[in-house]
Amino acid sequence: MGNIYEHDRSLLNMKVGKSSISKKTIWLIAYPIIFGNLAQTLITLTDTAFLGRVSGIALAASMMAGIYYYVYSTLAWGFSMGIQIIVARRLGENRLERIGVIFEHGLVFVTILSSALFLIQHFFNQQILANVIQSGNIYRSALEYMDYRHYGIIFVCFNFLFRALYIGLGHTKVISYSTLIMAVVNIFLDYALIFGHFGFPQMGVGGAAFASVCAEVSAFLFFIIYTLCVLPLKNYTLFYFHKLEGWLMKSLLRLALPTMFQKLLSFGTWFIFFALVEHMGETPIAVSGIIRSVYMLVMIPVFAFGATANTLTSRLIGEGKQKEVLPTVFKTIRQGLIAILPVLLCCLLMPHTVLSIYTPDLPLATASIPSLLVICCASLAMSFGIPLFEAVSGTGNTSYALILESIVLVAYTFSVWFFASFLGSQVEWVWTSEFTYGALIGLISLAYLKIANWQKKRI
Repeated sequence: MGNIYEHDRSLLNMKVGKSSISKKTIWLIAYPIIFGNLAQTLITLTDTAFLGRVSGIALAASMMAGIYYYVYSTLAWGFSMGIQIIVARRLGENRLERIGVIFEHGLVFVTILSSALFLIQHFFNQQILANVIQSGNIYRSALEYMDYRHYGIIFVCFNFLFRALYIGLGHTKVISYSTLIMAVVNIFLDYALIFGHFGFPQMGVGGAAFASVCAEVSAFLFFIIYTLCVLPLKNYTLFYFHKLEGWLMKSLLRLALPTMFQKLLSFGTWFIFFALVEHMGETPIAVSGIIRSVYMLVMIPVFAFGATANTLTSRLIGEGKQKEVLPTVFKTIRQGLIAILPVLLCCLLMPHTVLSIYTPDLPLATASIPSLLVICCASLAMSFGIPLFEAVSGTGNTSYALILESIVLVAYTFSVWFFASFLGSQVEWVWTSEFTYGALIGLISLAYLKIANWQKKRI
């Protein structure tokens, strides 16, 4: 697979053009994340497609429980973002020997965090879900789903940490490999366990959850094997079992805690979104379960180029090239827009064909078309907003990133409540809140990058 250390040095010494990193460099980082996220999205797509053929209740329950599960995992995602930012900064500074120290401190914190999240879900899922889900049928299926799924939270937390290490280093191909393994394992076990094929028990919604846990375990094992066999551990002093440095752990937490809360707030409001839609009735939540799966497919390049903007921002600052940050971010946005166009065209020109992948129910698919058109527009706003916001985090000013998103989330939550509860309008109007979020987060992040004094931030 080539000498990774030489790849690091070549990244550091590359010519970035007149005022920004080249398009090729952006794509070299982004496209493996795109394929990795595509495989991850295939897991959600498979769950939706299979459970949609079981019942609308099973589909709605897995969607609600899945969002609830991801609210917990966002804490690990937020912490790993802090690790990613610092790893990219040390790479830019050519201080490779500190990367292993940083990662090992991350391992310690993630061990504690994942254990706590597992215990919370194990003992309190029933009470929490009972207070959120209104439909008794959906509640019972969601609880069955979580009875299996919560066992995967420990592996998910460690997988986020490994992803952060490789994105920070710019070695994003490994993410494609890991998520491809996840997708293969999940698709096979979904088919086998949901419907009871190949001699497996017919478990329905519980089978989908168990398949996801097995997929998460497979990715975790792959990361460990790949890291031990391929990554130059000596160059990064990785797994040298360094003594804990109190000041370093404090620095990590100072950087990561705002990101953890930011991700928690972001996905927490996403959970509120679906909770309010569920209160509108079983049909709106079934429609939203389908639309969520399509939306995540459309958003794959958006999140990939957002992660690219984050990494390149931190690396450029480490190299002392702060003036190149905004031109690089805008170039990243343009490439992201190009990347989402094929999927958008499919959704706009062949909506019934796209929706038929998720459900054979023609009336349900037809009812989903207006919301599908809305998320196509929303994804354009997100393509502008997400990379700019990730660039703010990439500067190391994660406390400001938390403040900025908190402001936007207030407007977002109000919009969701207004359309779902106050007006009680059609579900597609609730989905317009996604456009509001993308536009606002982009404008407020751009204002910060142009006006605030972030250029000398040290981490």
